[in-house]
Amino acid sequence: MRTVDPVKHAAKRRRILEAAAACFAEKGFHGTRTADICARAGMSPGNVFHYFPSKHAIIAALIEQDGAETADHLAALTTAKDPLAALFGLVNDVVNLAADPAYAGLALDTAAEAQRDEHIAALLARNDRALRAGIAGLLRRAAADGGIDATLDPDATATWIAAQIDGLFARVATDPEFAPLEQAPMLRLLLTRFLGARPAR
Repeated sequence: MRTVDPVKHAAKRRRILEAAAACFAEKGFHGTRTADICARAGMSPGNVFHYFPSKHAIIAALIEQDGAETADHLAALTTAKDPLAALFGLVNDVVNLAADPAYAGLALDTAAEAQRDEHIAALLARNDRALRAGIAGLLRRAAADGGIDATLDPDATATWIAAQIDGLFARVATDPEFAPLEQAPMLRLLLTRFLGARPAR
C-alpha cells in the first residue's frame, strides 16, 4: 500500500485552495466552475476531487482555514505587553486585508453565500464568535491596565468593533473610490474616541 507524503499532500491541498480563492474572488462562487479551479491549480479534475469532493467543500475549507489563521493570530496577541496596541495592530491587519482585492472579493462572496447555505453561515458565525471573543479579551486587559474606558462592556464593545470591520468590507464593495489604507487613520480615530483610549503610561 502506497504511503502518503504529508508534506506533498498539504502542499497540493494548499495549491487547490489558493486557486479556488483566486477564482471565487474573480468570478464569485457560483460563477466559478470546477474546471476553472483545476486549470488555475494545474491539476486534473480527478486530482482535485481526491482532496475535495465538491466546490462546496472547497469554500468551506477556505472559511475554516481563515478561521484557524485568525485564531492563531489572536492567540499570539493574548501575551502582548500592550493589549490596546495589539488591538489597533489587529485592526490595521484587517485594513490591509480589505485593501487586497482578492481577499475582499472572497470575503464578500462567502458572506453572500452564507445567506443561501446554512453550513457556510454556521462556519462564518463560528469564526465571528472567535474574533469577537479575542477582541473582548484584549479589551478586558486594556481596561484593567487603565488604557480604555473601564465602564464599557467588553463583549458589546467587541461586537461593535466587529461591526466596523464588517462595514469596512461592505464599503469596499459598494464604493470604488473608497481606499481602506487611506481611511485607516480615521478608523483608528473613531476607535480611539469610542474606547476612550488613554496614552500609554
